[in-house]
Amino acid sequence: MTLLAEKPQRTSGVESFKNYIGGEWVAASSGESIDNINPADTSDIVGRFPASTAQDAESAVRAAASAFAAWRKTPISARARILNKAADYLDAHADSFAVDMTREMGKPLNLARDEILRSAQTLRFYAVEGQSFAGEVFPQDDAGMIVYTEREPLGVVAVITPWNFPTSIPARKIAPALITGNTVVFKPSSDAPLSGYRLTEALAAAGIPKGVLNFVNGSAGDVGAAITTPQIVRAISFTGSTAAGEHIHRSVGITTRTQMELGGKNPLIVMADADLDQAVELAVKGGFSLTGQACTGTSRVLVMRAVKAAFTEKLLARIKTLKIGSGMTAGNDIGPLATAKQLETVLRYVEIGKREAKWLTGGDRLTGPGYGSGYYVSPAVFTDVTQSMRIAREEIFGPVLALIEVESYEDAIAKANDTEYGLSAAIATRNPSLMHAFARDIEAGTVKINRTTTGNLINAPFGGVKHSSTSTFRESGRAGLEFYTQIKTVYRGI
Repeated sequence: MTLLAEKPQRTSGVESFKNYIGGEWVAASSGESIDNINPADTSDIVGRFPASTAQDAESAVRAAASAFAAWRKTPISARARILNKAADYLDAHADSFAVDMTREMGKPLNLARDEILRSAQTLRFYAVEGQSFAGEVFPQDDAGMIVYTEREPLGVVAVITPWNFPTSIPARKIAPALITGNTVVFKPSSDAPLSGYRLTEALAAAGIPKGVLNFVNGSAGDVGAAITTPQIVRAISFTGSTAAGEHIHRSVGITTRTQMELGGKNPLIVMADADLDQAVELAVKGGFSLTGQACTGTSRVLVMRAVKAAFTEKLLARIKTLKIGSGMTAGNDIGPLATAKQLETVLRYVEIGKREAKWLTGGDRLTGPGYGSGYYVSPAVFTDVTQSMRIAREEIFGPVLALIEVESYEDAIAKANDTEYGLSAAIATRNPSLMHAFARDIEAGTVKINRTTTGNLINAPFGGVKHSSTSTFRESGRAGLEFYTQIKTVYRGI
């Protein structure tokens, strides 16, 4: 598929950014850079970031290893103060950092600002929660002995994050790693590195010691293995595609922990007793917010036959009211897709859907006044979708909904669970018995009842089952601390 020709890029006054390694802001050893492009206006270069090499990544790993011994001995109250100061820095710069985020990956400005503030909240949560995350004392029969456990940091950990939540996902990985005494090598997506840079900037301004946090920008092919495969790297926390996560998981040694948060094909079940207006809002918010670019986004809507026609009519009417355009413009509901690659992927799946199912609306590349050369696609809906169709089985990561007719609750559960993924799932119903049954029967790590499939609390565990996650350790909440520590059992005679 050939995309429309893009405008010449504006290069005057483009700011260049550096890596942060060993407490210093340094250029890539290659001397090369990667342009960070505004997906709403591809002529706008947001910034130039280092095209790092394996040599740069190796330097970051060495710096983190050198800093570990001192950092693990740093009083936890001192670590907490750094997280709190970094949170204050994010709060103070929330407006400007939100503009950065919207420019580099397209989400509406109000959502970008909310993400910055949420990231600050995450840092504060772990600054407090980490100070009560301790071992246990065990009863036993020997009066002359005490048996207890201590939680120790692992050492050097690698954090690799995507472009869709470019500050909040890094924050919920980096904060628990730091508060528990680990040192970090952080590689953001090279498609949206500025927001991760700003988080690093906040921690640097807060006084984090040299080498404790290292920021390396570059392509996965150039720096990925150098960050993940060294034996000294004790843990890897990755969020991204299932294929990439499986590759990392299989490439590391048995002593390296992996935390993989991967893809989803998240269902919303609409029962016959549901409030259809509410169900439509759940489908629209879950499927089209962030232009469908959320791992927990609604992709499949399983609708009872008795209400399918009415639900579909209401859904199409609601979609017509959605405003598409730059995230910098207040009132727009749907921004651009984040990258040219994602635009191509979505348009390709729209064509697949038109061959497989019944197309109802959307899926068009939008250009012209108000859209220019941005990566805009109108929200698409397909109906008469069956379980064997690719649009029902494969993750699209864009504003595309597949409507699947179901006959009963049992039919809906069977079809909802008929997927390799198990990240998030929701049901719309007024029936308390079905609410209870759904929480029990659905194969998903995150279960929503009369709520969208998207969104999670910072103080509650987050993760999936099946191919959506390694299912070993959860992110977020107190559970998010467990991944970054190991337990030592001590038997001490009195």
